[in-house]
Amino acid sequence: MSSSSSATLVLVSILLFAISPGTSSSIHKNLFRCLSFNSTLSIPIYTSNSSLYTSILQSYIRNGRFSSTSTPKPQLIITPLNQLQLQVAMICSRLIHGVQIRVRSGGHDYEGLSYMSDLPFLIIDLFNLNSVSVDIEDESAWVEAGATLGEVYYRIAEKSSTYGFPAGSCPTVGVGGHISGGGFGLMLRKFGLAADNIIDAHIINADGKFLDRESMGEDLFWAIRGGGGASFGVIVSWKIKLVPVPPTVTVFEIIRSSNATALVHKWQSVADKLDKNLFLGVIIEVNSNHEGKRSVEVIFHSMYLGGVEKLLQLMELQFPELELKREECLELSWIKSVLYFANFRNGESPNVLLQRIPGSIPASKFKSDYVMEPISIKALEGLWKILVQVEESMLIFTPYGGRMKSVGGSGGNRRRKRFRLLRQRDRAQSVGSVASPPYAAHTAPVSVGPAQSYASTPPQPKAVVSSSIVLSRGDGRAVVETGSSSGRVRETGTEDYSSTGTRTGDGVVHRIGISRGVVGSVDD
Repeated sequence: MSSSSSATLVLVSILLFAISPGTSSSIHKNLFRCLSFNSTLSIPIYTSNSSLYTSILQSYIRNGRFSSTSTPKPQLIITPLNQLQLQVAMICSRLIHGVQIRVRSGGHDYEGLSYMSDLPFLIIDLFNLNSVSVDIEDESAWVEAGATLGEVYYRIAEKSSTYGFPAGSCPTVGVGGHISGGGFGLMLRKFGLAADNIIDAHIINADGKFLDRESMGEDLFWAIRGGGGASFGVIVSWKIKLVPVPPTVTVFEIIRSSNATALVHKWQSVADKLDKNLFLGVIIEVNSNHEGKRSVEVIFHSMYLGGVEKLLQLMELQFPELELKREECLELSWIKSVLYFANFRNGESPNVLLQRIPGSIPASKFKSDYVMEPISIKALEGLWKILVQVEESMLIFTPYGGRMKSVGGSGGNRRRKRFRLLRQRDRAQSVGSVASPPYAAHTAPVSVGPAQSYASTPPQPKAVVSSSIVLSRGDGRAVVETGSSSGRVRETGTEDYSSTGTRTGDGVVHRIGISRGVVGSVDD
């Protein structure tokens, strides 16, 4: 008997069982009976009485805000080992009326939506579905949704030094949410979002049906690439398109204290117009001296898909004010650049990319906006004054342009943004208005309204949303992210989001309740 026939028989049996009059009304008993109906499946399931329940729950919580005892806990955690078990788990979970299903890939959801709910809920955790099968000849790879970005990068580099994948720089981010949420990385100006490089996908819909691109149809295939995987079903795996990378890439991360505000202002005018092989982002951090005086520090970080000589020529031509020097640059292989932006800078082996646990898990709050017009120097200075008053805060400016500007079509929602601004704050235990202060700095002085959020209501997604982040894929020129962290944010893509979203026209409009965006989250 074929595996597909076997799967069909198992699912039919479960459906028959589900409608039998003897089904228990008890949540645990009902689900256990369903999951154990075919004893050959042996699906791992954990209740609050299980010895491993707490460790499994905490293992993939990537925001310290949600690690407290007061955080709502799931009634059950199911950790399927393969596609068939995932199908069965989906069908059986539907038998429990009034209980929501949360699907977790890597646990980087900014608001904990993949492992938390105010209503009764259970978690289907995908960490066991983490295989990565690379086919260099086909220039593609099949990646299960529970794999991390680090695992994807490592497996690609195992097979080839001339291919990579354009996704975020935080290696512990889960692939399932990162791609379905519209994640991006330092190659977005050359290759677009991770979702722009998906060839096929396998999902299980709410009815427990297994679908590929052909059987789900192009509308659904379009929607899951940016509209949130858990909005339309559960992502099982992605077929990703590998992209060519040169033997040498050049990276730098430099601090500029002198004339920093003018440099940031100038950056806004050039970052989205640079060569598409060049990513040049800005991080604004707040530091304190030995006397406790707080000041703003401007960090320019960059990756160029090529050698240092060409990079220096480009910078001298388009951004000479930065005064970039050769000794400030490093020439690396692409996989070593991945290590560099993941903060592994002491000669570590690429094996560290297989580690699933981050070095630290701070409590953080994030909010992001798209900037349509340059923020004035006066407004930037006002923003710095407010920033130094916020404990452990950070702003991250991410440029668009290049490929991000070219993506679009007849729908009219092209990527017209200049850059994305992320506001972040760490140790944010009480963070109801953490993302609000920066607006006070730039709203009044900047009459053109440079920053805009996007709501998921077609056809004109331009309403400001004060209580949520919305990531919009359109023909933009850039993005700005703001946030705060005791360590620098290194992710460069959106992370693991289990939220609803709508794609309008040529772009994705993805609404995420006040979440973290990084040049490194829409991180899983």
